[in-house]
Amino acid sequence: MFRRTFWFTAGAAAGVWATTKVNAKIRRLTPESLAAQAADKAVETGHRLKDFALDVREGMVRREAELGGALGLEAPVDRDLPVRGHLAVEAPEAHRATPRRTLPYNSDNRNEDH
Repeated sequence: MFRRTFWFTAGAAAGVWATTKVNAKIRRLTPESLAAQAADKAVETGHRLKDFALDVREGMVRREAELGGALGLEAPVDRDLPVRGHLAVEAPEAHRATPRRTLPYNSDNRNEDH
């Protein structure tokens, strides 16, 4: 008699446990729940992308400062040295060899972006 009571109770407990698990899984698979889960994942991904972009920006600023120090761009300017324009960096109007083209510019090159 004790064995039957034990197995009946164990079966009832297993049934209750299985029913609660199945109901919880069904609730998680409803369209509203799936939409909420997707929205949560999208927000989390957005926060991660923002953190990544901030980390990249911080690294860029740090590397730019390192390169500026290595190239001497942060060094004080010696006023006794002659100054020569750098055409690659800045080209004043007087140093430009050819005038810039203005739009519309017709070209026979079909590989250009139009």
